Amino acid sequence: MKIPLAALDGGGRAGHKLGAMSLREPHLQAATQPVIIATSGPPEAEAGGILTIDLGALEANWRALQRKVGPAEAAAVVKADGYGCGIEPVTITLAKAGCRTFFVAHLLEARRVRRLAPEASIYVLNGLAPNAAQGYAEAYARPVIGSLIELAEWDAFVSSSNWRGGMALHVDTGMNRLGFSSEEVAALATRTQLEHHGITLLMSHFACADTPEHPLNDQQVRAFRQVRSVFRGIPCSLANSSGIFLGPSAYGDIVRPGMALYGANPTPGKTNPMRPVVDLKARVLQVRNVARKDTVGYGASWTAKRSARVAVISAGYGDGIMRHLGATDAGGRGVALVAGKRCPMVGRISMDLLAIDVSELADNAVRRGDFVTLIGPGLELEEVAALAGTISYEILTTLGRRYHRIYRG
Repeated sequence: MKIPLAALDGGGRAGHKLGAMSLREPHLQAATQPVIIATSGPPEAEAGGILTIDLGALEANWRALQRKVGPAEAAAVVKADGYGCGIEPVTITLAKAGCRTFFVAHLLEARRVRRLAPEASIYVLNGLAPNAAQGYAEAYARPVIGSLIELAEWDAFVSSSNWRGGMALHVDTGMNRLGFSSEEVAALATRTQLEHHGITLLMSHFACADTPEHPLNDQQVRAFRQVRSVFRGIPCSLANSSGIFLGPSAYGDIVRPGMALYGANPTPGKTNPMRPVVDLKARVLQVRNVARKDTVGYGASWTAKRSARVAVISAGYGDGIMRHLGATDAGGRGVALVAGKRCPMVGRISMDLLAIDVSELADNAVRRGDFVTLIGPGLELEEVAALAGTISYEILTTLGRRYHRIYRG
């Protein structure tokens, strides 16, 4: 059964009922294989590509991380539209699996999560924007406070409104991005003696957790431990996805996996312990012959060294295909799987199109209307990111809305 999620995209205005349907009914089928539980975006026949998101793998990844850190709580970071996978279906899946705490970056994201997870705790990582406190009360969301000026504004709002929703204190232990200094937060420790101190979480953030041997990791663990000692009784959180794999000293009471939930490798250089969540295929628009010494694409930056056959694909940087994957005469980076074979991208990636050299394939191996794999088995997310000279976070969060999206569970 396919249930469109189009009404949930870009704001979740359809509310909880449609989302709940999209995840409840397929389970009644007791299927042994993943089934399509929802679709969104343009119809498949009209789309340039198909983005398949495996919500079953997403749930399995969260459960695996929860088992790893138990008895600590595994929360879920669903910012940036659920890392490009769709904040509504991601939230529904994880809430049904038992996730009780969600982290977002902005208040708008908190509102979208609240509509679908009415009982969850929701923390807004980017803190309190000026004159925005009332919005947190309306969404029953908790700002992550990281400066004295934010705290003063928040306290003024709480005092005038008598709101008791709580907030988190963010301590900077080495990232030098957001957060109180250790000295500032130590001066706030006496606040916990107040009946309504309002602190529901003490948190910090690793800077180098994806490099386990980096000395800053141990420095941050020790610095956070010292801060925790003067905030006894307040739940604490330090570990992100990679931080979870630094060991129990990094766990605290709540861990905040983000990218690992969506299938990225939290242990670079080692076997990925997470299940892949996304699969991206794009449509062949045309297969054309290119004569020797002819060029392909903008800037005439790639020249055919011999007669070639080139497949033109309906995807480009407007769809999240990194421009750095293109090729010039000096060399190329990007590849696609075409009929099961790795074929190089040639010429520049343009906004809506890219080209692939399919000369090594049999003449009838690829035709107009076929699909090539841009992310999937044999071309994993981490490899695509490395080829593009970026990280898997950027690849996922830039995947466009012009794809036909299929959600499986």
